[in-house]
Amino acid sequence: MIVSHRHRFIFLKTRKTAGTSIEVALSRVCGDDDIITPIAPEDEAVRGELGYRGPQNDLVPFHRYRKRDWRRLLVKHRRARFYNHMRAVDARALLGDEVWNSYFKFSFDRNPWDRMVSAYFWIKFRTGNADLPFNEFLVQQRPYILSNYGIYSIDSRVAVDFVGRYETLVDDFNRALAQIGITEPLELPRLKAKARTDKRPYRELITPDEERFIASHCQAEIALMGYRFAS
Repeated sequence: MIVSHRHRFIFLKTRKTAGTSIEVALSRVCGDDDIITPIAPEDEAVRGELGYRGPQNDLVPFHRYRKRDWRRLLVKHRRARFYNHMRAVDARALLGDEVWNSYFKFSFDRNPWDRMVSAYFWIKFRTGNADLPFNEFLVQQRPYILSNYGIYSIDSRVAVDFVGRYETLVDDFNRALAQIGITEPLELPRLKAKARTDKRPYRELITPDEERFIASHCQAEIALMGYRFAS
């Protein structure tokens, strides 16, 4: 997640949509007061090598705390933070209506069948569980992991100004930059690409039952973006 007060935008990072690459690229134009949430150490290393800003200002100010944030502080002694994959409803509450309503808000989504195949290979790569069957991976996932819609929606309605497509990532990223007045080109670094070892199209890797399972959990983004299993 990135909140730029300098450029008046909020980027909500969804899962398996090149969100880390977008965060790294956006870090290049962030100012001292902007919010940048931490990413994985290996990705922070890339951001550092590029000379871009790293995590900063991710602690939530006390005057923005909700009851749950005070409870966490008192019981677990943990400060509230802005974090990766933060939901719009939480970002709005912790940023306040003035910032939320006046800044350009954007996010990205992806064909859910392709996205879950990508997530599957990422989990296998990260855990070293090479024998994990795809159907077992699916049933192990919580609903909020299966669908990205809850990140950029509030009360089941889209809460951002623009939802770009992973399938047209560069063009849609540039469209978002144009909306916030950034004219300099921002290159998207290629991160996490080595995780997927099987490069076959997702349609060749998903059974009819798995297709229906994913569709049942991702109805909102399928309807919003017009995704189809064959697309």
